[in-house]
Amino acid sequence: MDRETVGSCEQYRAWLHLRHCRRLPPPVALKLAAALGSAEAVLAASTKRLRELVGNRNISDRILFDCDEEGVQRDIAWAGQSDRNHILTWADGRYPSLLREIPDPPLLLYVRGEPECLESNQIAIVGSRNPTPGGRNLSFRFARNLSRAGFTITSGLAIGIDAAAHEGTLAASGPTIAVMATGPDRVYPARHRNLARDIEATGALVSERPVGAKPTRWSFPGRNRIISGLSIGTLVVEATERSGSLITARTAGEQGREVYAIPGSIHSPLSRGCHTLIRDGAGLVESEDDILGEISLVELPRRHPPVEGGGGDSDNLLLSSMGYDPVAIDAIVQRSGLTADKVCSILLRLEMQGLVEAVTGGHYVRLG
Repeated sequence: MDRETVGSCEQYRAWLHLRHCRRLPPPVALKLAAALGSAEAVLAASTKRLRELVGNRNISDRILFDCDEEGVQRDIAWAGQSDRNHILTWADGRYPSLLREIPDPPLLLYVRGEPECLESNQIAIVGSRNPTPGGRNLSFRFARNLSRAGFTITSGLAIGIDAAAHEGTLAASGPTIAVMATGPDRVYPARHRNLARDIEATGALVSERPVGAKPTRWSFPGRNRIISGLSIGTLVVEATERSGSLITARTAGEQGREVYAIPGSIHSPLSRGCHTLIRDGAGLVESEDDILGEISLVELPRRHPPVEGGGGDSDNLLLSSMGYDPVAIDAIVQRSGLTADKVCSILLRLEMQGLVEAVTGGHYVRLG
């Protein structure tokens, strides 16, 4: 299989297994997978070997067996619900290259929409949830004009500056990416369901959290590092001194990315966070040209967009592509036009329903 193929369903399930190990933090799981070469190798490794790699004697013999199997099945079912639902593991060639470079990249990503846009040139725009009318207009305008200049605009789907940034990009008919603090099946805040639908149509909704996950106070800083990690630079429009947007901006700086801030009135609390960033070295921005003059579109590795399946139900499409003789996953992908991760998720679900069966050599047979 080529680099953009997730691999066999066993490999796909192995990554989900690591993600749902209750006592194995995702950063540790990723470290182990990187050291051993695959998620399957981690699951097959001895406890002694795992302890050597992590340097932690507290790894127990049962740590890899304490897995939320229901969570794994929820993820698989979600991926099979729509051709626009994707789970990108670390082994997937579509996993965004800039995000791989940060100190703590996600083990995998849940994506609704167009996963190839994650590899585009992105500018993050973030700021207050309670902006002034002027701040909201600035966010909308900067997003619209930067989108017209060829950038994808990335933000956090929050009310205020984030929403205005997404809306400005959509007004320019450009792709925008929303990084969520929930699982991929949820929209928070709920009032942004329509906005999320519009974002998904041409861009992507992204999360590192599994299906069904609700927002927590700890999930937002994690979301923020992904926003900045996907982006070449981060622009803060309005922010108080304790705003979460400053966390995003400072994380961007720690990741070696550009940071920009728009100044405002010295009397406005919503300007103080931006002024703090500028004093700390962020670029002072008065117009889009201040960003475009420093950041140009860079040549990122090109990804071939996934081939969408034809009309009709994906399950029936896959079954009709199999026939009744043993067939390899590669052949099913080629015949059906579905992406490899979609084929794997549907096969696993159909296997549980007794409609297909895994046989030797990584082949599958249709039963129904």
